[in-house]
Amino acid sequence: MDLLIVTGMSGAGKSLALKALEDMGFFCVDNLPSPMLTEFTALCENANPPIRYAAVTLDSRESLLSRSPEMVISEIKRLDVPFKILFLDARDDVLKLRYNETRKKHPLGLSGEAESGVRTERGYLAVIRNAADFFLDTSDIPARELPSCLEKVIPEMNRDQMSIVLSSFGYKRGVPVDADMVVDMRFVENPFYYENMRYLSGLDETVRDFVLRQPYVKEYLDHLEQCVTDILPLFEKQDKHILRICFGCTGGRHRSVAAAEEMAARLRKKGHAVRIYHRDMRRELQDIELRSNRKEI
Repeated sequence: MDLLIVTGMSGAGKSLALKALEDMGFFCVDNLPSPMLTEFTALCENANPPIRYAAVTLDSRESLLSRSPEMVISEIKRLDVPFKILFLDARDDVLKLRYNETRKKHPLGLSGEAESGVRTERGYLAVIRNAADFFLDTSDIPARELPSCLEKVIPEMNRDQMSIVLSSFGYKRGVPVDADMVVDMRFVENPFYYENMRYLSGLDETVRDFVLRQPYVKEYLDHLEQCVTDILPLFEKQDKHILRICFGCTGGRHRSVAAAEEMAARLRKKGHAVRIYHRDMRRELQDIELRSNRKEI
């Protein structure tokens, strides 16, 4: 069997993720204490028919059982079945807002208060985060889109080849917390200020050609391509399965999208497994249209 251990910050979407995994065919158990992991996997393997894929959530509530993060990692390492750790995270301001909106008490907060809870929990989970195989930043992911985002991660569980995940984002909405490398494209002239390109994106040929023709862009991407090629073997030696490179521009619709797509094409030509998604591309269009409507009014 294959086990996926889902952990991460409270409010980052672990319960939603587990529901999505269940819909994908995983046998799921929420908030399983780490000392029960070995027994749980034995039950799955001895089931009739045997359970092929299982997922459990472990989180900071282990501390309420007087379990240190080192003890949790020790229990995980005792497993004799293949496993991967998925860490869900989000920006602190987003986590606090989610708790305040739902009026839930944070499990580690003073009197359930979110700010101290987020701070304490991030410290507790640092060791577990460092041991994770996959990361997913849910700060700007609507709940309805979480299943499709998980599907970008889950297929990697049984692959030995390292994958490169490229994404675009807008700095105005924050840097992705799961980025291994951040590439700033704001030195490029912004297509937004040209009427014929404002409502287009980096997926459109007009915008793509405009961005790639700008001074130093080709050389910049040449250097990045060589850097990625050189460091991939070093990441693989560290038993890393995914390298996340995030391209950023102001809104996340024009320059970053074009650069990410260009790098994806280059790396695929070299035979690398590449996946790509654009975090803020659609949201930025909505903002552009909203600003335009306000001006008309």
